Amino acid sequence: MDWQTPEDSFPTDFITDAQLRALIGRPPISGAWRDGDPIGDRKFAQIGSLSTEAGETIPHVRMSYESFGELNAAGDNAILVFHALTGDSHLVGRAAPGHPTDGWWAEIVGPGKVLDTDKYFIVAPNVLGGCQGSTGPASLDPEGREWGGRFPYLTIRDQVQATAAFVDTIGIKKFAAVIGGSMGGMHALEWELMFPGRTEKLAVIAAPPVTTADQIGLNLVQLEAIRSDPAWRGGNYYDAPDGIGPHHGLATARRLALLNYRSNTELDERFGRAWQSAVSPLGGGGRFAVESYLDFHGNKFTRRFDANSYLTLVQAMNSHDVGRGRGGVEAALSKITLPTLVMGIPSDRLFTLDGQDVIAEHSPGNLDGELATRLDSPFGHDAFLIEFERVGEELSRLLAL
Repeated sequence: MDWQTPEDSFPTDFITDAQLRALIGRPPISGAWRDGDPIGDRKFAQIGSLSTEAGETIPHVRMSYESFGELNAAGDNAILVFHALTGDSHLVGRAAPGHPTDGWWAEIVGPGKVLDTDKYFIVAPNVLGGCQGSTGPASLDPEGREWGGRFPYLTIRDQVQATAAFVDTIGIKKFAAVIGGSMGGMHALEWELMFPGRTEKLAVIAAPPVTTADQIGLNLVQLEAIRSDPAWRGGNYYDAPDGIGPHHGLATARRLALLNYRSNTELDERFGRAWQSAVSPLGGGGRFAVESYLDFHGNKFTRRFDANSYLTLVQAMNSHDVGRGRGGVEAALSKITLPTLVMGIPSDRLFTLDGQDVIAEHSPGNLDGELATRLDSPFGHDAFLIEFERVGEELSRLLAL
């Protein structure tokens, strides 16, 4: 659940009135990538039908992905990267037609970088239920209508099952490493537990072993912000005659999420009680700078994401529990014996450090014994997207084993 682009990770401290005015115009009804839009750097793989844990079937599933580097003749140099909640497959590359944002891990992936594309074949799919090319609520069903509110409920395990089918389709039998942060860390954990022996190394960054009641409660407020928007229409807004989607609800959900992605001191240190301006372009008189900041990023988000996908992915995160059906969390984690980097962020108030310590303590392959590797940073949960030098050092340590 993260800011996924450089402009989000390193924002201007004080948003100008002109920047706010630029976002006052109506957003698209959905920020999803749709068939007919520029493809950009995407590739697509058809994986057939998928049966979910809830007993529903999604026919004709398509997975969107990007890849970087080349698969070697032995087929043993591939690395799988799972993205976080608001991320996608665009790890590297500038914003361009088809890609609303710059690549979110460009400092990590590329020639001569930690995930060296001269050495490795990096594969990054957009998860099932996402909104950047993989089958999701904004996709067309077999009758040619958007799934909308009829899209099936998904779990993290459903999404990993779809990823495994995608990997089979493109012909990769085993990965040199599987890496994921935040929601992607949930997928990385489940990958090893569902498909043991299909990766040599594992990296789980800023992710918990189970989604707690506190985290589910925080998620509920975001979900209800979307559901309570009259323009949501039960999820069936794509052909709304007025062309208005649930922008207000989605922007509010984003504002709520952003407050959890940074530490409890970071926004105060940046903004304090500073005023944006004496008169706000949105009306209502004076305005705090932090309010303008949150409004800017909330409204910006509506131009690159889909409200139904946000609901689908957050509910999938709520399902996360590595111990479900496996004898509990400790018993499940005890099966992770391969070399594993478990990284936690002490200032993270979303997925707190105690969760990573549980993973570390009970995973025999953890690099640092019974404790998670610490990523000390003032940036909270988002640190794994910002402190790329430190993250890179730890990934290099894992890959060197």
